[in-house]
Amino acid sequence: MAESSPRREPAPVRHLAWIVDITLAVLTLVFFVAVALATGVRSPWHGPIPLGLFLGGLLLVRRRWPMTVLLLSIGGIFVYHLAVHWSPAGWIWPAAVAYFTAATTSRVRWVPVIGLAQLVYSAVDARRILDFNVTRYVVHVAGEGLLLAILIGAGVTYAAATRWRGRLRETDSRAHAAEERLRVSHEVHDVIAHTLAVVGVQLNVAADALEDDPAAAAAALRVAKDVRNRAMTDLRSLITILRDDAGGTAPQADLASLDTLVADTLVADARAAGLEVTLDEHGDRTAVPAITAIAVHRVVQESLANTLKHAGARRAGVTIGYQPRSITVEITDDGRSVPGGADVAEGHGLAGMRERVSALGGTLTAGPLPGGGFAVRADIPVAGSTA
Repeated sequence: MAESSPRREPAPVRHLAWIVDITLAVLTLVFFVAVALATGVRSPWHGPIPLGLFLGGLLLVRRRWPMTVLLLSIGGIFVYHLAVHWSPAGWIWPAAVAYFTAATTSRVRWVPVIGLAQLVYSAVDARRILDFNVTRYVVHVAGEGLLLAILIGAGVTYAAATRWRGRLRETDSRAHAAEERLRVSHEVHDVIAHTLAVVGVQLNVAADALEDDPAAAAAALRVAKDVRNRAMTDLRSLITILRDDAGGTAPQADLASLDTLVADTLVADARAAGLEVTLDEHGDRTAVPAITAIAVHRVVQESLANTLKHAGARRAGVTIGYQPRSITVEITDDGRSVPGGADVAEGHGLAGMRERVSALGGTLTAGPLPGGGFAVRADIPVAGSTA
């Protein structure tokens, strides 16, 4: 009877399985011999001990060949009863573990058939009890049947619970993959928005200076080309995640390199587009995890991109404060304020920043400044800190 090999488990799981199987084998041997001796068997070496060793040894391979172990266990019990003639040591319970294990497999439909056949033979074999004690006979047959039903039911329930846990893990994995893909889509949006803002400004500069100052136009085009090349590299990394494995991640920013990413890339791009940007960092950034660093980086990126696209600002300030339990990021500019202090229409960029910060348990506010200009402020808790 061919049986498929089980999926290979991690080493700790395999070691625990071996410990369980050895324990069950020892218990089977001890319990079977003890019951046989308690019910009148006087020569344990002529039946109970060899059968107990045989049944216990089979349990060591029950996970690999469950149906084979069940059939061999039943065969050993038959030989024992035929050789010792009648014995009160029982028919079903010596193979209890084998029945349970077989009931957890896909061939569970055969287990009740095998058990019923064994029960019928057990009832016929115990018919001599009818001559002197009908009640004992009924209890014997009903007890064996009830035990069989319990073992099969327990095996089926265990298998169903195992499958349910597997489906739950798969569902969790898919949910995690979906969350990762959503995160990557935010990253794609941020990269594209920042790139288009900078490139658009540089193209306008090049168009205005093309006749009067060709060198300035060429410099603007070179900046636009550099920004475009960096964006294409970022997008290729992000698209690779979406195509291959949402669970894997491309290298991301951490705060150890945030000064390079902000000062040398984001701020440099904004300055090249004609925006005067100042960067002020204070506090210790060494203990901040990478996921928080990414959020800080994206908030700065999106805010500067919005300033370039919509504000008409000449100056912007980026302030990042590192506290033991949180990070404060503030981006201000001197651009156009909303007339009358009206509420700001929240586009995809601002909504994406708010969602990113909220996902980390933080808050983000954005709005016009009293004296003119616009401000974005994010307060992001540091993962693992206590309030």
